Amino acid sequence: MRLLLLEDNPRLRALIAAGLREAGHAVEELMFAREGFNVALSGGFDALILDVMLPEGQDAGFQVAQRLRGAGDATPILFLTARADTDSRLTGLDAGGDDHLGKPFDFRELRSRLSALIRRSAGQPSNAVSLPNGFRLHLLKRQVTDAAGANLPLTPREFELLEGLALHPERAYSREALISRVWAGSQTWRAGW
Repeated sequence: MRLLLLEDNPRLRALIAAGLREAGHAVEELMFAREGFNVALSGGFDALILDVMLPEGQDAGFQVAQRLRGAGDATPILFLTARADTDSRLTGLDAGGDDHLGKPFDFRELRSRLSALIRRSAGQPSNAVSLPNGFRLHLLKRQVTDAAGANLPLTPREFELLEGLALHPERAYSREALISRVWAGSQTWRAGW
C-alpha cells in the first residue's frame, strides 16, 4: 500500500512511518495541512492517515478532508488523533473521513483498519483476493498461496507489486509507473493506483 501520513509531531510521525514501512508499505510523511492537501490531491495513494490538530489549526485535518472530498478525491481517509470524543469522531466522518482511531493506539489495529479501508475502497469483501489459477493474495498476512494452499515465497517488493495489480486489475501501467510504485521512495510519481 502507498500511504500519506499527515502528522505534526515529528517523533510520532517517524515512529508511525517506520512501523508501516516495516510492514511493507510505502509512506510519504508530511507535517502541514496545505502541503498534505496538495500532495494528496495529486493522487497515487491507497489511503490517507490524517492528524486533526496541525500547525495551521486544531481542525486543520478535518479541513484537509473536506477540501479533498470537495475536489472529488475519494481516497480512503483514516483520522489518527488525540481527539477521540464522540463529537470529534462525528465531525471527522461528516468532513469526509472513513474511519477514526484515537491516540494512543495499538499499531496492529492501525494496520488492520487501513487494510479494511483499502479493501472496501477496492471492492474487496475479505482479507484475501482470488487470483487466476487458484492463487490467493492474503492482504493482512502479506502472503500468496497457490491452489493447494502452499505459501509462495515473495519479497516485500514482489508482494507490493502483486497487491497493487490485484487490487486494481482494470488499470494499465507503464514500466516506469510500476517501478515507481514498488520503489516508492520516488517523490515524482503520483498517477496510478
